[in-house]
Amino acid sequence: MPKETAVYTHGHHESVLRSHRWRTAANSAAYLVGELRSGMSVLDVGCGPGTITADLAALVAPGRVTAVDTTQEILGQAADAASERGLDNVEFAVADVHALDFPDDSFDVVHAHQVLQHVGDPVQALREMRRVCRPGGIVAARDSDYAAMSWFPQSPVMDTWQQLYGRVARANGGEPDAGRRLLSWAREAGFTDITPTAASWCFATPENRAWWSGLWADRTVDSVYAELAVEGGHATPGELTAIAEAWRTWGEQGDGWFMVPHGEVLCRA
Repeated sequence: MPKETAVYTHGHHESVLRSHRWRTAANSAAYLVGELRSGMSVLDVGCGPGTITADLAALVAPGRVTAVDTTQEILGQAADAASERGLDNVEFAVADVHALDFPDDSFDVVHAHQVLQHVGDPVQALREMRRVCRPGGIVAARDSDYAAMSWFPQSPVMDTWQQLYGRVARANGGEPDAGRRLLSWAREAGFTDITPTAASWCFATPENRAWWSGLWADRTVDSVYAELAVEGGHATPGELTAIAEAWRTWGEQGDGWFMVPHGEVLCRA
């Protein structure tokens, strides 16, 4: 069974987790929420710090949620998120989505948010998600699409950021424009009953514009992404500093607007 070969572009720097902890089932898995029922068993792949996981656990209780990610460190944060909400129906395990350590037909729902863009073989990942999903169950995946992100006012340096991120992510073995490819990947993985949709995040109020620009400015110079950009010869530290400054400048614009589009698929196993 293939194992993970890609490098996670973002890492788990505070600026990354600042974004991940904002995510909820409502703002990041609304396409799935209507399918969930009390008593269901759920596998949450790539759970990160666990905010979506906790919401899923609350929605299916007393059903069980198994949350997996690639490191014990981030699973510890997810466990804290569940504990803070008094949830006792979540368990955690280190796993590689290319070779899940679960029997066939183990879960009613298998969910992955912003995961397939970062893995070495997204089709194999979906095959594994399908394998561990019970017949008639749901495999759900949602991923952003970097090339389709758009913003105002326009900025040549922000254009440079978009192009740079694509180069770094692909050099790490991922596909940053995963959103538009989910339907194709799901078909290649063997699914025939697929509901494809799209949704977006929009950052345009003063508060969320400052938050979004600030975390990306910090991520651009301080995170694993920044290290990989420099080590891979994709950008110099000075170029990254200029991009971070462009993010902060954009965030200060009274008419600043940023859209993050996402592709989504609900696949019946």
